[in-house]
Amino acid sequence: MSPIEISLIIFALMIAGAAVGALLRRALPEHHLDDHAKDIVRLGTGLVATISALVLGLLINSAASSYEAQRHEVREMAAGLILLDQLLERYGPEARPVRATMREAIGPLIDQLWGDGRAHAPGSHSPQPSNAGARAFLALHDLAPTNELQRSLQGQAIATAINIQRSRLMLFERAHAGIPTPFLAVLVFWLTMIFVSFCLFSPLNPTSMAALALIALSASGAIFLILEMNQPFGGLMQISGDALRTALPPLGP
Repeated sequence: MSPIEISLIIFALMIAGAAVGALLRRALPEHHLDDHAKDIVRLGTGLVATISALVLGLLINSAASSYEAQRHEVREMAAGLILLDQLLERYGPEARPVRATMREAIGPLIDQLWGDGRAHAPGSHSPQPSNAGARAFLALHDLAPTNELQRSLQGQAIATAINIQRSRLMLFERAHAGIPTPFLAVLVFWLTMIFVSFCLFSPLNPTSMAALALIALSASGAIFLILEMNQPFGGLMQISGDALRTALPPLGP
């Protein structure tokens, strides 16, 4: 399911929890809802709410850090491609076929990362480089330098290509990151129980119902942000691929 679908389900569960609390308030005998019960429920709810808020804050911080790290990796790859192309240009006309192969590899790389909506799903993509990417990497080793400058440029080009491959693999590894389902289920259970307690002792009116809906929307919105940032190559907050698409200009005649 998409992050927005999961968030809407969580929103519905919290509203359902509030409805259950209202039904329990009507169904339970009065002595079950005395001041002692109120104190216990409110203290317990305060503890659970504190834990939930702490967990949500940590998850948002972790998701934002992961999202920014992957955006940085994309920029690093684009910068590495530009540097590699410049090194090969200085190497001489012998490296022109390698530069052309590099340009062929960018399209498949973008398709692997962004694709048509399947590339960012866990387990739906392969970390293996495209055929053009593999050919370009091997062609760097096949260059036959004839002077000290070309040997130095070849070594720098190979090192840069290795860094690009490392960044690409890091992107694929981070694409599998996400919130474990049991973890998310426990968090949703806590939030639902909090909403049950909201209506257990207080009668509902239009104002309180609107407030509950806004609170539920805010909590589910926080989870939506976490899920979206854990899928940076798809959805509403996906990382732009323009840096890679425009990294290498077409080769001149």
